[in-house]
Amino acid sequence: MANLFIKQSKQYVVARPGYPEKLFQFIASKAAGHDLAWDVGTGSGQAAQSLAEVFKNVVATDTSRKQLECAPKLPNVRYEHTPAVLTIPEIERKLAPESSVDLVTVAQALHWLDLPSFYEQVKWVLKKPNGVIAAWCYTVPRVNNNVDTVFDRFYSIDVEPYWDPARKLVDKKYSTIDFPFEPVTGEGSTGPFEFATERSMNLDDFFTYISSWSAYQTAKDKGVELLNEDVMEAFKQAWIADGGDGQKVVNYPISLRIGKVGNQHC
Repeated sequence: MANLFIKQSKQYVVARPGYPEKLFQFIASKAAGHDLAWDVGTGSGQAAQSLAEVFKNVVATDTSRKQLECAPKLPNVRYEHTPAVLTIPEIERKLAPESSVDLVTVAQALHWLDLPSFYEQVKWVLKKPNGVIAAWCYTVPRVNNNVDTVFDRFYSIDVEPYWDPARKLVDKKYSTIDFPFEPVTGEGSTGPFEFATERSMNLDDFFTYISSWSAYQTAKDKGVELLNEDVMEAFKQAWIADGGDGQKVVNYPISLRIGKVGNQHC
């Protein structure tokens, strides 16, 4: 997974949306303790930064050194570069002891993981009972009818062949992803629960966001420029159709799966 984002690490930091405060408030309210959180696939540290405001300590891991270099340096966040698959001894040595983590988070990355191995690690490291895992993804951005029409055609026809198959789990809002945990207190299911984040962007910002996609880099490596002149012109005409070519509010729907472990970790 890391290789898909190495070449556009800087674009990822600049262009990707943040996550809303309401999301973290909801997640934190379901965690019994707030001593230690593990942010998996932290990338450039967007989620870790917000977790650091709620949890005493955060350990944030990623397989990409380049992305970690772009993450904000905070006194209570420890970044660790890790292999794609961690063993339990490696977790104990590099991250945290057994049953010591209050919350595990995975922002926009669960679909890249080897889920059986990862869930074994999660159930080992979370406090028992009631340690919480929260994983979320955001789907396609929404701007307005004009832009969305161009975007949806571009996404489904031009871009679709270059997505890794795992992307389909995101398109389905994590509703079909394996998630073997119990509902958290006060909830009747593990989700997905719906949130949203907004970002003010101009058209260049929007193009930078598209260029941060793994599919964009995959296409480029195959000699295909997804943002060719015709595509950019179509977006430009749609962008200015409702008046002005400046900033617009871009909405990113977020889908959250959240659950807890019971007394047993196996």
